[in-house]
This record gives sequence, structure tokens and C-alpha cells, in this order.
Amino acid sequence: MNLIEDLQYRGLINQMTDEEGLTKLLAEESVTLYCGFDPTADSLHIGHLLPILMLKRFQEAGHRPLPLVGGATGLIGDPSGKKAERTLNEKEVVDLWVERIKEQLSRFLEFKEGDNAAKMTNNYDWVGNMDVVSFLRDIGKNFGLNYMLAKDTVQSRIETGISFTEFTYMILQSLDFLRLYQNEGCRLQIGGSDQWGNITSGLELIRKSEENAKAYGLTVPLVTKSDGTKFGKTEGGAVWLDSEKTSPYEFYQFWINTDDRDVIKYIKYFTFLSHEEIEELDRKTREEPEQRAAQKALAEEMTKLVHNEKALEQAIRISQALFKGDIKALTGAEIKQGFKDVPTFEVKKDEEIGLIDLLVSAKISPSKRQAREDIGNGAVYINGEREQDLQKTLSAEDRIDGEFTVIRRGKKKYFVIEYK
Repeated sequence: MNLIEDLQYRGLINQMTDEEGLTKLLAEESVTLYCGFDPTADSLHIGHLLPILMLKRFQEAGHRPLPLVGGATGLIGDPSGKKAERTLNEKEVVDLWVERIKEQLSRFLEFKEGDNAAKMTNNYDWVGNMDVVSFLRDIGKNFGLNYMLAKDTVQSRIETGISFTEFTYMILQSLDFLRLYQNEGCRLQIGGSDQWGNITSGLELIRKSEENAKAYGLTVPLVTKSDGTKFGKTEGGAVWLDSEKTSPYEFYQFWINTDDRDVIKYIKYFTFLSHEEIEELDRKTREEPEQRAAQKALAEEMTKLVHNEKALEQAIRISQALFKGDIKALTGAEIKQGFKDVPTFEVKKDEEIGLIDLLVSAKISPSKRQAREDIGNGAVYINGEREQDLQKTLSAEDRIDGEFTVIRRGKKKYFVIEYK
């Protein structure tokens, strides 16, 4: 099975220019391709994963990826898929984000070895020093106004308003493709489905600028969820690739909670499991859904890929400890991950506090009377163990790594006591 056939099996091709020509080219030679990532935050999120992993799939098939970080286009803002204009960020901020995103991309691609080693690029290198007259005469003259207005990315914003700044984004992205075609021999651009208009504009610019040029475009589908909610969003916000913004445990939990209706689609999209492994997981999902074999495989593969084996082991440990109520099995670092969004109450390190007073002070129980009832009824747990002693005073023995005590009231309400 060739690369295009594998991508089609996985449902990873949304649109493609000249399927026959591109399939033939990929089979005959190593092709240089690129995908752009604008620095709109200090981290990429899982919405970026599909194109990142597409670059990885192409590299593993022997092709050469050029991940592009938009140091210039990040200063402009892409109108694609947006209802309103982006907030423009200062160059110093964008430059910092560029460096962080470069580091994240380097986790997925091989940059050092082989003829198809990846190369990081930044469009500020050719846009930053370009003067306005050169931009208008050499590049802008190739774009007809009617042609640009007909693009979906522009059409969708005409009624709500689009500035000249964002209007030029299509031209700048097209220039990226032309420069990489000229300087790196890049013949393929990939991107999300919302980038189709920008990609085809780049192909048109190459055609007008280079005699007998032949380049291609390919887009991946928009990732959707069967329940209609947005992929990549949780109650806590976006699911980031940065472990400081989304812990490996939270990342693991996002994937393991995948709906049965979506799990095989996501396994095809995001993992590198073989077709045979995928078909077996599909069978198990249909015949033994309660085992959640596909969800476990998806969560394990993704956590290992984005973080590492150690982070995966830690995420599984936290998940199992919380499921069994075995809080004492966790380390302080694991408590931080597993209870990141749980209400926290600070107590001085040298302070020993009575359980009833603590329940009231930390707003775990609304009053001392209710606190006594909760303890007496067996509704209070300290580090996973039921506590019914009304005279209980928390001591050093109740602290995990000397830093935390986890209190549970009822079945699901957790609270973290942190000692400082």
C-alpha cells in the first residue's frame, strides 16, 4: 500500500490537487513538502496535531518535511475560520512564541539525520525585509481582486468585516509557497481544510512566477465529534501540547474519554497503529464496548507520542489510583497533576489542625455541625481512607511527600490541602 492509499484508508485526505500526478510523484521520488503553523499562543494544541502528524507520516515514507513557523504571518493574523479579526501581538511576543513552537515541532520530526531530514523555516526570513513597493509590484500584481474575493476565507468575512491587513494574508501565504519552491524545491503544501483557498492561491502564484512549474496541494479534514461539541476543548479550555498547560494526566484523560462513535476515527487519524491493529480494535469496540480497548490504546499511543513513555506510565498510575481511591500510592508531583483543577486550601507547614476546623475553614463542609455529621456518617476520606474520628487532628503522617493532603467528601467532591 502506498502513502496516498494509507492516508485514504485513514480518512486523512479532504482535498487534493491532481491526485494522479501527486501519487505518481510520491512513488517515484522523495518530495519536499511544507505546512505552516502561526504562533498565536505560546504552545500548539491538539487541533494542530493532524497536520503535524501528516508531516511525520510523509517523512517516515521517505519525504522531506519543512515545518514553517509564521514569524511574519503570525504578526498579521489568518482570517480563515475566524468570525472576527485577531488581536495583533507585539513582535517580541510573537518571536518568543516562535521559539517555543519550534521546540514542540522538533519532538515529532527528525531534523538531524538522513537525506529527508526535516528543516525548520520561518517566513519572517523573506517577508521581514521586503519593502512595500517590491511586495506590491512583484507579488501583489499576480492577484486579481475578484479572484481573492471569491475565496471562502474572504467570503465568510465580507459581511462581518475584514481589514486590508488580514486580506493580504492569502498573498503572504502564497509567497511562502513560492519562496520554498524556489529555495528548497518544495513541491507540496499541506494544511487543514480551511487552508484550501490559501494553498491553491500559492499554486497559482508559482504557476505565474515559474515556467513549467508543477506543485501540489493537499488538505486534511476538520476533526469533528459525533455529539456536536468542538474537538480539542474541555471544561478547562484547549488541550495543549505543553505539559505545563495541559498535564500528561489531563492529556491522557482527554483521549480515554473519547466517545465510542469517534474512537476508531481518531485512532486512524492520530496513531501509527497498523491497519490490522485498527481493525481488531474496531471489532472489540463493536463486540465488547465495555472493555474500552480502543480508548485505552488511543490514550496510550497519544500520550506516549506527545509526551513520553514515563509521562504515560505516570498518567496511568494516577488514573488507577483515583479509580481505586488509593491516593496514598501517589507522589506529590502526581497529586499536582491529578488534582490540578480541584479546590485548594493552604495550611502553614508547622500547623496541626483539627479535622472539623479544617473542613469548615476550607469550605468543605458549610458548618461545624455539618462537619461532625459528615465525619460521623463516613462521608469524609483522608488520602482515600475513611475517617470517622471526630477528634482527629491532621499531622505530618497525613501529608503526601510533606506537601499535600487529599480530602474527599461524599463520592466525588475532592479538595487538596497544601502545606506552605
